[in-house]
Amino acid sequence: MLGADSPNGRDPGGDTLHEECGVFGIYAPGRDAARLTFFALYALQHRGQEGAGIVTFDDGVANLHKGLGLVSQVFNEENVATLKGHHAIGHTRYSTTGAVTLRNTQPYVLETFDGPLALGHNGNLINSPQLRRELLERGVGLSSSSDTEVMIHLLAGAGGPGTDWVSRIRVLMARAEGAYTLTIGTRSAVYGVRDPWGLRPLVLGEIEGGGYALASESCALATIGAAMIAEIGPGEIVRIDDAGYEIIPGAVPRKLSFCTFEEIYFARPDSVFRGRLVHQTRQAIGRQLAREAPVEADIVVPVPDSGIPHAIGYAQQSGIPYSEGLIKSRYIGRTFIEPTPELRRDKVRMKFNPLPANLEGKRVILVDDSIVRGTTSGPLVALLRKAGAAEVHLRVACPPIAHPCFMGVDMASRAELIAANLTVDEIAEHIGADSLAYLSIDGMMAALHEREGDAPVEPEIRLNGNGTGTGTGSAAPLAGYCNACFTGVYPFEGVPVDLESKERFAGIVGHG
Repeated sequence: MLGADSPNGRDPGGDTLHEECGVFGIYAPGRDAARLTFFALYALQHRGQEGAGIVTFDDGVANLHKGLGLVSQVFNEENVATLKGHHAIGHTRYSTTGAVTLRNTQPYVLETFDGPLALGHNGNLINSPQLRRELLERGVGLSSSSDTEVMIHLLAGAGGPGTDWVSRIRVLMARAEGAYTLTIGTRSAVYGVRDPWGLRPLVLGEIEGGGYALASESCALATIGAAMIAEIGPGEIVRIDDAGYEIIPGAVPRKLSFCTFEEIYFARPDSVFRGRLVHQTRQAIGRQLAREAPVEADIVVPVPDSGIPHAIGYAQQSGIPYSEGLIKSRYIGRTFIEPTPELRRDKVRMKFNPLPANLEGKRVILVDDSIVRGTTSGPLVALLRKAGAAEVHLRVACPPIAHPCFMGVDMASRAELIAANLTVDEIAEHIGADSLAYLSIDGMMAALHEREGDAPVEPEIRLNGNGTGTGTGSAAPLAGYCNACFTGVYPFEGVPVDLESKERFAGIVGHG
């Protein structure tokens, strides 16, 4: 089960797969870029709740404000008013291994021969230790544990004075191995970059009234009144400036490895990937789960909020009525006040309250997006039984998670992953469910590719903002996902990965 179970949104020992990060960039002459960026980051808040920052550019000067906490806690009318300029980048952060400190909060800003440089990053570099060592050997001082700081120094040092930023970005892309979606701000332009494997998303939109924006998800574009133009492809660079926008090849695309969990859980349901609303995709996953794992029952109940569209799809396919059985407190994981030891031992009761009138005497199909450690599923099953459920059958909208992720998802080590250590029947017994079934990998891929019966939202694809140039904006290809957490097959060739633990990355690789 995904979500945040602890103060500040972190629960290192919980049954959680935490959010990633959200990036945003905007170039909008005559507009208040900081205010638009604030609302875009607000829409991307689900991707990270530990810190946020905005950098604006005004007459060659970078103006920065960032802090720990939610976007609404970091920014107010007073500090937003100091962020002058019509182009900006912003970031909302969840760290996978870097400490929760202000110095690890993004964006990062440096002064270079060519003016200020700012960078925000979503992802994780798997070769960050080597790159970090090279910088230290060159005498470059580093002040944080974040691989984003490594990237901005590599970018600033790529080429000499006068080297254009696209050339520098290409040098960076040739060195960086791993997952990265970047927004980069300079004194005259904003750039977006997507890694050659396409592990993390990046979309481009046109702002009503003039200007362009880049974001991790299309929901951020909609919030500021921008229409989605394209999903940036693997290995592509997009530049937005006074001339409009241009999409430029940055690195040779590799085998597309888009993170499956973007569509299963991470993205907001109203975002669009591959021309389809994420909510539709999750309903398709739920329908496939019902085909593969039917069971006689009276109601289908989601684990809110992430399990809701999956449960809707399951109910649609099975003909079993959909019903709410759990009410979620959406703010318990956002408090900075430590709960008592007794409350921490009963985290499920802190987050969920059952609806006994809907559950009494019912055979319940409980639909969740995933199981990581299994520490939440058992208490949830017990909670439903205590509220009167006669049977509880757990159905999971993805395959068993048996391998850790090194590409920017905060996931347990293999020793902590319940599916790496127990069979499905053993997990069912462990959590106390009457039955347990996961979606198969083949079924998941079929659902992700399903088109029949949905209503695609097709983005308009154009070459660039003024109708000229050599851009090749394209929607991301339909096929090609990273399923490493299910299969143990990672997208990077020739890179040694410790499948048993993540300790060799700890303290060296910070999350962007």
